[in-house]
Amino acid sequence: MLLAAGGGRRLGGRPKALLEHRGRPLVEHAVRVLREGGCAVVHVVLGAAADAVRERASLPGCVLVDNPGWAEGMGSSLRAGLASLAGSGADAALVALVDQPGIGAEAVARVVGAYRSRDALVAAAYHGERGHPVLLGADRWADVAASAEGDRGARAYLRAHEPEITLVACEDVARPYDIDTAADLAHLE
Repeated sequence: MLLAAGGGRRLGGRPKALLEHRGRPLVEHAVRVLREGGCAVVHVVLGAAADAVRERASLPGCVLVDNPGWAEGMGSSLRAGLASLAGSGADAALVALVDQPGIGAEAVARVVGAYRSRDALVAAAYHGERGHPVLLGADRWADVAASAEGDRGARAYLRAHEPEITLVACEDVARPYDIDTAADLAHLE
């Protein structure tokens, strides 16, 4: 699942999904990374400028999920994405953020590879600190959704279940920076 609904308020209202990276919208890069990392079906949660994303980005085979409450923060997008997966038969959801182009397919594959059961909690780790992507076993989705609020997404749930999380070292294959401010745009090519 790719969370790509943000309006980029710290970027002057430029939706992150549409930021250009390697000549194409950032959302396309993120979807490619997820697919190359082993995610067969990608649910993309859209919000700010959803119509423009549909028009400009090539996202064939993706399940596009509209989050009308995107302005409430990442929590609403996580809830919308998990709701779109309900009844899909999926055993887990790997959650990635559109604004982290330094996280590539190898980090995704490592996290996916650590999946063991429907109650799994797996996260990429960078020098021992939990980061993205995060894998949520299907048995956890309802509780994660119930706790997802504001811009914190699953943070409160993950903090409460820290001992249950399998951390997968990814600092050697990924750079977990976010594109949040104008200065961060230097990371885009």
